[in-house]
Amino acid sequence: MPIYVQHEVIGKVPDVFNGEAIWQAPGLALFARRPLLRDLLERSPREHKGRAATRCFSHVTLMLPQEEVEDDYHLTRGAKTRELAQTLTALHQKDFGDLLGADQVRYDVVGAEALRAGQVEVRFGHAVYLPAADEKILYNVSVSRDSAVWQPVCPIYPNQRLALIGGDGGHASFAAAGWPFGEDGAVLLINDGPDAPLEVQMRPKDAFECRFDAARGHYTISSKREAGARLLLKIARVGAPRVMPHSAVVAPVPLAPKAVKPAVWQPRPSAHPAAPGLEPTALPLSHRPQARAAESDATYAPLAQQRVSVVALALPRLSRYRDSGASALEIPFDGALALTGGAEPAICFSVNAADELYASTAAGRQRISAPASFTPVDARAINLLAVGPELADRYCATLSLAQPVGLAVAGGARFVFGRNAPALAALRLLDGPRFLQCGDGADGASADRIGLSRNAFSFEATPQGFHIGRIAPAQALYHLDEELRFVARIGDAGADAPYLLPPGHHLVAGHYVLRFDV
Repeated sequence: MPIYVQHEVIGKVPDVFNGEAIWQAPGLALFARRPLLRDLLERSPREHKGRAATRCFSHVTLMLPQEEVEDDYHLTRGAKTRELAQTLTALHQKDFGDLLGADQVRYDVVGAEALRAGQVEVRFGHAVYLPAADEKILYNVSVSRDSAVWQPVCPIYPNQRLALIGGDGGHASFAAAGWPFGEDGAVLLINDGPDAPLEVQMRPKDAFECRFDAARGHYTISSKREAGARLLLKIARVGAPRVMPHSAVVAPVPLAPKAVKPAVWQPRPSAHPAAPGLEPTALPLSHRPQARAAESDATYAPLAQQRVSVVALALPRLSRYRDSGASALEIPFDGALALTGGAEPAICFSVNAADELYASTAAGRQRISAPASFTPVDARAINLLAVGPELADRYCATLSLAQPVGLAVAGGARFVFGRNAPALAALRLLDGPRFLQCGDGADGASADRIGLSRNAFSFEATPQGFHIGRIAPAQALYHLDEELRFVARIGDAGADAPYLLPPGHHLVAGHYVLRFDV
């Protein structure tokens, strides 16, 4: 691989702020002196013809021991650091003026914890660029191991041609946090100007697979030599217009949401010892166990089966429920991106009392916003969708499930969904104290106590679709289409005048986005 960054450490410098001592040794003892900055630049020209240099590098990053730089800032407000950069710039222009052309000489002096006293580290080369004072950033580059926690790596400027990203110990322009590929691997970014897209290449090419995921807006880089070594790379253009995702385009709302008084948890008597807080619910005949009948000549035809699935979770605005004491709702997923409550999760999404969204992984915790997509594992993704204005007073976002959870239901029978509906309890994924945190240290209650009534609504499968009836007057119900776009808020709808939900459409009740399929 070509050397994109010349990286050298100069030792035994009595005064690291002495520009002349760093640039060139005094006297004419050419064979006795150690190579200093002038020698390094002369030995590694930017362009050459034969053995003669025709152009030299003009941007140099100088690193001094961190303690020395901090002392200079404390005592002289950085005067010695600025003077060092000015001295080296003048020496560079004086000795290499005929090899600069129209290039500007720029020096940057920073501190480095790894350097010992008397050491000076220098970096220059094709992939070392120092921006002009008034030059604006063109791109921001960040990396992630799990698509949830993104770490900034570097900016890219309009006149910056190359950037090399690698690990802390490698010879790169910038070090990426959590670099998984060792010192030999690197990401090369090639900038052909503001009108051309940034090109991404891996070094060495044959050791990596690099593909762009247009749906999620990032590159996925994986090693061909080491199984499981993966890095996600995101390049964001500064000032680019934000495009509203398809899922956020909504239709006009026919009914304005009514204000609902914040709920207060109250203990309810347990009607069943094995299910505290639940009351017995009559099951339809189709779900009752059938007694073995005597043989007869009768013939039975199977009923057509419909299916109800939880395809997403609607993340509530906890600020609506301050009186309940809820401080955070946490939704963890395991390595298969299934909801988990036991082992260490691969990723966890949470919303706090200030309605702020966060994603947490082994790499840390980071604030997030919708829309966004997360791929903590390669196989599947979890999408965070923005909600339309019709739902924004009640929900922060919608979290799609990589693995929807569904149940088959028989046609011709009416079912009830709510906290007191044991027949559909498998669909209430957040019915447990482990998901909801309380600020006063008390044990969390079931997350379903927020926003879901004991008997929220009923539904019945018909040839035309599903008849929806709202049972609890305070229960908010929303109709979404196949693409999760808002259609209507369901108001008064009962057995006499049910709301017709077409097959394949969705209903939002409490935390749950339910899809009804025939």
